[in-house]
Amino acid sequence: MTELLLRARILTFHDEPLNGETSAETFTYLEDGALLIRDGKIVAMDEFATLRAGDGQNAEVIDHHPHLIMPGFIDCHIHYPQMQVVGSYAGALMEWLDKYTFVEEQKFSNQGHPEKIGSAFFDELIRHGTTTAAAYCSVHKASVHSFFTEAHRRNMRMIAGKVMMDRNAPPGLLDTPQSGYDDSKALIADWHGKGRQLYAITPRFAPTSSSEQLEMSGTLVREFPDLHVQTHLCENTAEIAFVAQLFPWSRDYTNVYEHYGLLGPKTLLGHCIHLSDAEVSTIANSGSIAVFCPTSNLFIGSGLFDLARILASNIRNAIATDIGGGTSYSMLRTLDEGYKILNIQGQRYHPLRSFYQATLGNARALALEGIIGSFVTGAEADCVVLNARATPAMRVRMETVETLVEELMLMQTMGDDRTIAEVYIAGVAAKSTLPN
Repeated sequence: MTELLLRARILTFHDEPLNGETSAETFTYLEDGALLIRDGKIVAMDEFATLRAGDGQNAEVIDHHPHLIMPGFIDCHIHYPQMQVVGSYAGALMEWLDKYTFVEEQKFSNQGHPEKIGSAFFDELIRHGTTTAAAYCSVHKASVHSFFTEAHRRNMRMIAGKVMMDRNAPPGLLDTPQSGYDDSKALIADWHGKGRQLYAITPRFAPTSSSEQLEMSGTLVREFPDLHVQTHLCENTAEIAFVAQLFPWSRDYTNVYEHYGLLGPKTLLGHCIHLSDAEVSTIANSGSIAVFCPTSNLFIGSGLFDLARILASNIRNAIATDIGGGTSYSMLRTLDEGYKILNIQGQRYHPLRSFYQATLGNARALALEGIIGSFVTGAEADCVVLNARATPAMRVRMETVETLVEELMLMQTMGDDRTIAEVYIAGVAAKSTLPN
């Protein structure tokens, strides 16, 4: 049995702080706090002196003062095969897919390539403080095996799946309705529930799946109702028009997924920018999750996510990097761009609300509350140690910071991977062991 007592300032959320200035009851902040970790799980969170004198008296103490410890960041939409297309020049989504992404993803049929990218991918997640992600693999089974093999080796809780796509892509990226179903079912048997791994049924998006493939995706959902589903929705106006051509019987884009039984409380819908009122109602009624991908939406020029409308419609929501349309692995950079997108629309994105979203909020979106995203007793001990003085510019700014909220805003605005002083995966230090 291994016991660890992490000492630092501690911040964890209990609920969503919709009104940040008056929401102290939604979070716990301890100036000299500690986490007692035993065999990879949170045993207790309390004042350091209390834990040291009690249950933690025999634990190894690691003191991270003056840093802040929070639950590890959670990324609800990311493409592991797209590491080498980040920052590729293109005017819009479909051009970007055809010119770069589909070219890059074909490399995952090459022996050794999935393993190379998998190792680099998880290094970057850890370097930036992300301990759980919902990831898209390529169409190739080998890409999924490589992803989960690496995640399992590092004991990271991950959600991922093989993309299914049987049309409107290069031949090297196409499966068939039957092979997509068979491959997915085999991968579910191999990986879902193995260690901390979870499988997501992953039809890429309506433009690259035929009616037959979406029907078989829905069959998988019925056969495995506890699995996550992930896809893309209403990211780009040209994409929406293309879907209307491909599915002329549909009321709208969202209705395509509704028709094939793909919506539900574990369905992650990436982007959700250009939604009609009918689509908003459909998503809300299904309990599906709208995933905000700010750096991607800005970089590809897709549009502005309307969080106020999403919240007013009682749609569950999450936030994500969307690498490689997104431009940073950092949830801090993602929160910063989200703040700007909302601010330009006259919407407030209080730092407490944004850090809640990157931790407990995203855990709730993934139906993993109590498992990750907070420091409740029994939760998996995934933690991030944040240093608000990580760069010279941040140190100068910190001289005038007086409150926790100001510190969070500083890290969100000026922070990046250097702000991440350490990362713990199930109670084991991970960032400090990475290669330089």
